[in-house]
Order: sequence, then structure tokens, then C-alpha cells
Amino acid sequence: MHLYLKDDLLSQRTLILTTTPEEERDGSPNRALVFRVTEGNVAKVVVEFIQKDELDLTSAARLTSRRIRGCLGLINVGDDTFLAVILSATEVGNLRPAASKPEGVARIHEVGFFCLNSNAWDETSSMPIEGLPIGSYDRSDDFTNRNDVYQQPPPSSAPVLEHPCAPLMKILSSGTFYYALSPQWDISSRLVKRRINEKSADEENQMYDDRFLWNAFIVRSLLDFRQNLDRNERDEIDRCQFIVLAIQGYAGIFTVPLSAPPTSGMPVIATIALISRLGWKRAGTRFNTRGIDDDGNCANFVETETIFNTDDANFSYVQVRGSVPLFWEQQGLQTFGQRIQITRPHASQPAFEAHFANLLEEYNSVHAINLLGTKENEAILASSYRKHLDAARTVFGDNIGITNFDFHNCVRIGGHESVTSEITSRRFEGVHNNIDKFGYTLFDASSNELVIEQSGIFRTNCLDCLDRTNFVQDILSWASLEQYLCVVRREWTTSMSLRTNHRELWAENGDALSRIYAGTGALNTSYTRSGKRTLAGVLSDATKSVSRAYINNFQDKGKQTAIDMFLGNLSYQRPVTIHDPIHDTVNMALFQRLPEYSTIKDGVIFVGTWNLNGRPPSESLLPWLFPLPDSEEPDLLVIGFQEIVQLNAQQILQTDPEKKRIWEQAIMEALKHRPGKRSDYILLRSEQLVGTALVIFVKSTVLHFIRNVEATTRKTGLRGMSGNKGAVAIRLDYHDTSFCFITAHLAAGQSNVEERNSDYHTIVEGLHFLKGKTIDSHDNIIWLADTNYRIDLANENVRRLLDSDELDVLVAADQLKNVMDSQLVFVGYEEGPLTFQPTYKYDIFTQRYDTSEKQRAPAWTDRILYRGDQLSLKVYSRAELIGSDHRPVYAMFNALVRVVDNARREALRRLLLQNIMSTSSNEKLDEKLALLSLVNERDMLPPPSSEEEQWWVDDDHPDGVYVTDDLFDRPRKRTGNPFDSDSSVSSPSSSDEELYTDALSLVAPPAVAQSTKSTFRKPPPPPPSRNTKPPSVTNSP
Repeated sequence: MHLYLKDDLLSQRTLILTTTPEEERDGSPNRALVFRVTEGNVAKVVVEFIQKDELDLTSAARLTSRRIRGCLGLINVGDDTFLAVILSATEVGNLRPAASKPEGVARIHEVGFFCLNSNAWDETSSMPIEGLPIGSYDRSDDFTNRNDVYQQPPPSSAPVLEHPCAPLMKILSSGTFYYALSPQWDISSRLVKRRINEKSADEENQMYDDRFLWNAFIVRSLLDFRQNLDRNERDEIDRCQFIVLAIQGYAGIFTVPLSAPPTSGMPVIATIALISRLGWKRAGTRFNTRGIDDDGNCANFVETETIFNTDDANFSYVQVRGSVPLFWEQQGLQTFGQRIQITRPHASQPAFEAHFANLLEEYNSVHAINLLGTKENEAILASSYRKHLDAARTVFGDNIGITNFDFHNCVRIGGHESVTSEITSRRFEGVHNNIDKFGYTLFDASSNELVIEQSGIFRTNCLDCLDRTNFVQDILSWASLEQYLCVVRREWTTSMSLRTNHRELWAENGDALSRIYAGTGALNTSYTRSGKRTLAGVLSDATKSVSRAYINNFQDKGKQTAIDMFLGNLSYQRPVTIHDPIHDTVNMALFQRLPEYSTIKDGVIFVGTWNLNGRPPSESLLPWLFPLPDSEEPDLLVIGFQEIVQLNAQQILQTDPEKKRIWEQAIMEALKHRPGKRSDYILLRSEQLVGTALVIFVKSTVLHFIRNVEATTRKTGLRGMSGNKGAVAIRLDYHDTSFCFITAHLAAGQSNVEERNSDYHTIVEGLHFLKGKTIDSHDNIIWLADTNYRIDLANENVRRLLDSDELDVLVAADQLKNVMDSQLVFVGYEEGPLTFQPTYKYDIFTQRYDTSEKQRAPAWTDRILYRGDQLSLKVYSRAELIGSDHRPVYAMFNALVRVVDNARREALRRLLLQNIMSTSSNEKLDEKLALLSLVNERDMLPPPSSEEEQWWVDDDHPDGVYVTDDLFDRPRKRTGNPFDSDSSVSSPSSSDEELYTDALSLVAPPAVAQSTKSTFRKPPPPPPSRNTKPPSVTNSP
């Protein structure tokens, strides 16, 4: 393919991707793909798929001399939109060289990003990326006439700016991305899934495994564009291979000659291959992405397939690896000791079960091999893993299991050689038995018919799912392949070339996956390659460990941001859409009709903040946590602490988490033993920054509706270097409404208003969650903080006004109120009325304000502020707990939580699309769409029943008895036994026609009379079934 640019005064800047004469001679259609942005919206692109002969390329120039291998998609960065194309790739090999449809694999080496709306980046769009070896992969097809290539006039001594997509170029040009060389096969799917898709797929849809399609975000609009083409055009765009679907991971292929069968003197030429497909749904680098998310996606999830092909059969064996599927992370500087924090120890089960449910749906049966050791942190994680899996077995039964194998201990006792014999021995029955039970997949090569299908998979993990995991997966792969070879040709099991190539593939696989996740090659690969442990291998592993520590701590954050940008995870990113007036109208109508496919649920949120002055629990917390005992129990309890530890130098350098655990336990005890208990609560998430801590408890009945829980911190002490002051934030989604909670401790001092204002802005601008989310990204935001804002009056005046209960005068002098009125901080936030006395500063265990030598003036330092249309303040007050020099403050909110019915939304989308497509020229589209409505099946149901009232009991039917007298008064036609032979009744030997005629003569039963008292109710029991299908649609009159 060639990439052309048309950019002159007479036409809009346009990029044109065309087939080459060589490709057309090889059977590719003579076609072109044309791109240009729409006016006024750079994130919306016009795309045309036209005959190349229809284009006038006389005024166009080659934008690059490189041959284009395909288009990866479109991405918007800032004010520019870019076309991502493959500039260089090499063929890895062919999985089935003898087949009529070859299955070639290519490895991407270079990717360029060319701007659709500006020439500012033309010079840097395909420049070598710093730090990447370019080599000479694909330069043979450069133009000999360099004047035909578009050249941007060089700027006069101006420095060349870095291309906005330079981080993406670096990742995509790292040699870890692969694609299929022909459109006939799908590299993202394993063999059995691919063959099933090939048989069942219609010509309209491209079949691929969405879990492993890494360019899904940037190619989605082009796939939608392809979907809207007619059948012939879809076939042609596929044959042109303009659109490329890429995976990340590893692909390696070797050709192996094997001994000939007795009937032939010719050797058998086989191919052995390994394809690892890295999942993208929780992608990232080692210390930035751990554990699981609420959808059950885990970090470093890889499906690895061993493929062995001959002319007679196609063998496939699949394994997966993935991070321990719990909520855990590693924050701060990590060296060679692993500091692990399980962030949601009591709230991981739903996500854990979702993960295994996804695996079972995909692979039928799963046996986990846990390689974590007995060191403190790994042991805690392993114990929690086992506990969650045992609980999940009550749901999934024997379809899931686990084997714990301490890899390091085994190596310490018997060396690496002992792992090979131990892991598959009878001592570990779960592994030994399931190797035979799960089996492998086998297809007949000539007929493509399935002979046997793998019935389950091993899910292997260590801490990083790299070195130990790769070592064990190599063993399992060979064990399965050997099992197959023993059936077809036993002598092939002793083939040194086959075993050596298998080892080499797994060693390369380990290095590739390790470089993606940790930045260096894998450890132990010297043994994987040679079967020996050497001094050179030991020194190499030591060097890699040091390099990992540096890269993971100091370079991975930038790489993580680039990964999130490529995957579309950043909150400020706009997906590029293709100009499509029909679908644009549908999307706008859907947004305007949100209430039709969503409901509003009432929620209650308790929010409390308390500066503890470093004190432990000393009194009942119930007056604070449940100030209104008879009111509805809150769905969420959000509790912020400041000075949970003494703010001394030792704590600032290394925070003690034990105090936080003590307070968490105290809250749990209060919740557990509260009088009139109606609900159970679970610790959802907690986070600590030196003395500032945030803890969230959730009612057990709503836990399944809480998703995407994340925590982060921001230091503000010593200009952002110290954590003695700062903020902790936790964000979450409750159904389809987002919440962000921030507890903070701002600068102290009566007159330090500017410092407090500065701390606020540092937090707002510098506090970020994953995927680019900020505080302002959320629907609802609540601050619960020791703001340290004081009252601008002399101490004696403050106390005198307090004695006379003149709070209004004090509120008028409140520093926080004044800076908010001046819109210096907390712009757009609200606070309840200050009807309670100042919360700072008291003599501990008394009701007296400060009587110490400093005699600090009382102030409302502890505050709760909020922003969000769905929040309604119910109560705002303080609790009379005396165990600190501050009084705790609390607020109760009513929250309107939106619940989106996705099936109903999809039904409405289809209805809108259908009616737009069928609109004639004389119809007014707006009026037509306004008349459309969905039948709400919930409105057709009777009212819900209760202990006092049941829908089937009314005045006409006391006790729910429905009597139809005419049924019993009707004279009976027959008096004898209906089974006795009777000439007037059809006999068993009667013909079908006689049976049918006799059936017509039977008297139909009378209809049951319905109550006329309530016209909206359905007939009496049994109650109407609840249809799980998308709701039906009608047109309103």
C-alpha cells in the first residue's frame, strides 16, 4: 500500500491509502481508502472506500516513501487526529504451509502516525523513535525518485517538537505486536474457536476474540464503517487488508523434520508454534497494574497456545496466566522486597467469581496452579486466594480447583530440575489428574473436522506471572504434546530438534512477556533453553533483577500513560468517529431519552470526618456513625481521619498502617454490635497517607452494584514532598453514577489562608486516578476534611460570642466561607449551615475549649463540602465524642443513583435506527421519532406484594379464591371411563384425520373471568412471567 497526501488551496487536507500495482497483480482489488476530518470537529472523520481509478492523484504526493502494511486505526490526541499505519513488519512464519489457506503471522516493527488535519507533524510522523533499533527491516521498496515523496519545507533553525504520538510509536514499534498476513484467519482466537467461527460466521461480521484485540479502541470506527458496506465491498476491503487487527504478546514458529513413517521414506515436515495473546482489558506495567477489576479482568492475563501441525492433523494446547484475581497493589518505591496491600480484603468475592465465571464460560473447566511462596507477603496473598476459591466452589463446584506449589522452596531443595518431576507427580493430584482429564484439541487437517477438544485449562500464577509461571507452563505444554505424540508416533517424543525448538519457543515467550510487563527479559530462561543452570545464567538473572527495579520504579508511569492512551482509557480522550449522520442522530436521541431506559434509585450515604490527634479508640462510635437510630441505614459509610498517627519524623518517613487497622476494627465492632441492626456492612476500601486515612464501608446488599473502586493520594507538605499534610481520595461507581470522596489535612496556622488555598489547588490539580480520571471527572464529589480554616476574630471575642450563642457572627468571619464566596477555592461546592459549635480545639476528654498555654481560638476546622446534582443534604452536625482535641463531624446525604437498563437501551437504539432508515422524504424525522415509545413490561405487572397486601386478593376474590361456577354446572358429555373402547371415540388406531376431527368437536373450556375492579392488573395466579428478552416496541398513536 501507498499513503498519499492531497493538501492544496482547492481541497481539504486528505490522506489516501491505495493498493499498489504489485498487490493488484497478486489479486488485491484496485481500491483506495480516503480520510479527511469534518469541519468544526477534528474527532469526526469522513471515510470513503472507492475505486482507485476514480481518484485524481496528479496533485497528490507520497506522504512517506515506506510501503504501508495496513491501517491500525484512528486516534485523537489533543486538537489533532492521526491515522496509525504499519510502516515495517516481517513475516514470522506460516502455521500451515501445506494448507490451501496459509496462516501466516507478521511481527510489527514500526508504526507511523500521520495527522489528518495539520501539516505540523509531517516531518516527525515516521521518524525513528529514540531508544528503538530501526535496522533495515523493510526499506527495499523505497522510491528511487525521491522528488515524488512529499517533503515539508524545513523550518528555519526551529527545534523539532516531539510528535504527540511518540509514546505510542515507541510501544507499537517495540516488536511485541503481531497480525495475520491474510484475512482468511484470525490470530486473536485459539484454534478451536477459530474453526468454529469460520464455520458459523456470516460474511457481514468479522470474527475475533475481543479480549486480545489491542487496537480495538482506535480501529472500532473503521470496523463499524466496514460493517455498513455492502457484501461485495466488505469482501474487497478485507482482500485489500486496509484494516489490520493486532494482538500483543509473542508468536514464534519453527519447521521441524521428523522421522518418516514405515510406509514412506520421506521425512514428515511439521511446524511447532507458540502464540501468546496478552489481554488488554486490564493492561499495564508491573507495579501500576496488579490484581483484578470489578468486571473480573486481571492484570497480565495471557492465553498461550502451543500448536503442532503436520499434513495429517492440527494439535492445539491452551493455558492461561494472570495476576492473583483479588484487589491488591504495590504502592510507593519497591526494591527487592515485595510490599503487598490487599486493598479490598472483604469485598473481592464478586469480582473473583466474575473472573472464574468468564474463564468457565470460555474454557469449561479451570484448575489454578498457585506458585506463590511462604514469605510473609506472598503467603498472605496465597492464603486469601485459597480462601476466595474455596468460597467460589460453592457456586462453581468441581469445575474449579487449585494446587499450591511453592516454586522457590522446591528449587531450594532440589534445584530447577526437581520442578519438572514434582509438578506433574502424583503428589500434586490436581495437576497430575487434570493433564489427562483436560487433554488437548485435535483437528483432522484434510477435512478440518474436530477430532477431540480440550475440556479445561490450567491457570498458572506467581507474583508477577512471569518467570516462575513461564517455567511451569513450559513443563505442562511439553507434557501435553508428549501425550499426543505417544498416540500418533512414539519415536517423535525423543526428537531432539522438536524438544529443543519447544524449549526455545518458551524461552523467547518468557522474555517477550517479561519485557512487556516488567521491562526486562525473564529470569530462568537460560535453564528453559538448555535444561541447565549455569553461572552465566545466574549473573544474567541478577542483572535483570536490578534493571527491573529501576525501570519499574522510575520509568513505568510514563509507559502506563501511553498504554492507557492507546487503549482509550484516559478520561479526557475522545474516540474518533466516522461521519455517519444516521448513527449520530440515533446517539443524540438516545442521550435525550435517557429516562426511557434508566431508572432512579434512592440511596443514602453517611460521611464523617475526625481529626484523632494520634489517639486510639476510647469510646463508643455509635453516636457519630448512627446519629439518627430510627432513620434508614446508609448504603455507604465514608469515614475520613486526620492525624491517625502522631505526625513525627519517623511516621512521615515510614507510615505505620497498624493504627489504621485498629480504627477499622473499632468501626467494624461498632457496626456489628449496634442496637436495632438491620444490615451487615463490609469494608470496601481504605487508603492512608501518613496521618490522613479514608475508609469506606458498604452495605452487603449493595456490594454487587459497586464497581471500579480506586484510591490515590497527594502530598502537600513541604511543597508536595512530605505527607504530613495532603489528601486521600477514593472513587467508585454505584450502579451507573460515579462518586469521588476526598479526605484532606490542609496547612495549619491562624493566618495561613494562602497556604491552605494553595494546598487545595495542589490536590485538585495533582490528584489523579487510573486512566486519567481526576476529581472533576465524577458526577458527585464530597470533601470530608480538616481544612484548618479558622475564624478571623480574636480569641477572646470568639469565646465571648460562643458563650452568647451568636454563631451567625462567627460564621460571617469564617475563613472558608469567605474564600468560597470570593471563588478562590471550592468553586461550585456547597456546605450545610453551621448550626453546631466549632469543633476545634478542646482539652482532651473534656467539653472545654483549649486551656493550654497557647489558648488556640475555637474554629470550624472540620468540614464536609459537596458538589453534584444527585446529592441532597439531609443532616449536617457534629458528634459529642471527647477522645480527641477535635469533635467529629458528620453529614447524611440522599443520593439519586441512576440504573441503566442496557437491554432496553439497545432495544430503543434499534427502534430509532429502524425508523430513521425507513423515513421517507415527505416525513418530518423529529416528529416521527417523538412518537416512538417502548412498551415498558414493568408497567404491565401487578403491584408488588407485601405481608399486608397481595395482588391476587381483592374485594371480588377474598382470600385469593377464584371460582368459576359455570364450569361445574355444564352438563358432562361422557359418563363412562374415557379410556374404555367406544366406537364413537377415536381409538389408538385412528387416523390422524380422525383424531383432528374429533379434537375439533371437543368443547373448549370457558375463559376465567377477570376482576373488573382494577383494570391495570393482570389475571389471577399464576403471576405473569418476567420476560428476560429485550422489551417489545410499538409506535404511539
